[in-house]
Amino acid sequence: MKVLNLRCAHGHGFEGWFGSDSEFETQRDGGQVECPLCGDKAIVKGLSAPRLNLGAGREALPAEVQPQLPPEQTPEARWMRAVREVLARTEDVGDRFAREARRMHHGEVEERGIRGQATPEETAALLEEGIAVLPLPLPPALKETLQ
Repeated sequence: MKVLNLRCAHGHGFEGWFGSDSEFETQRDGGQVECPLCGDKAIVKGLSAPRLNLGAGREALPAEVQPQLPPEQTPEARWMRAVREVLARTEDVGDRFAREARRMHHGEVEERGIRGQATPEETAALLEEGIAVLPLPLPPALKETLQ
């Protein structure tokens, strides 16, 4: 198994495990590799620093250590936790989002946290009507469980 450092076109870094470089390329070219954060399929291999054992006679040079955040404290992990919290506290109304937002705004139904899909035109119309909305693209990893 090879553990590859991968990066999407939006700069999100993540790991992928593959049997070989060619297996990674086959899966990537087939659209089977995507960023777990944003769903982007434009994935490239990042730089890796494998250790090569070239002999016992060399003294190891001290590496400059960069302090790293624990994985659970990275900006990506914090963003994922925040999005999961939004998902837990809102109702998915799907493509009825604009209609439900208007009904709440006009007092026809009780206000509650909702999420769903709206076209750019619907979103612009809601904003013009004074209805606050926030586009929040959800990564596929949050829409369904991977395991």
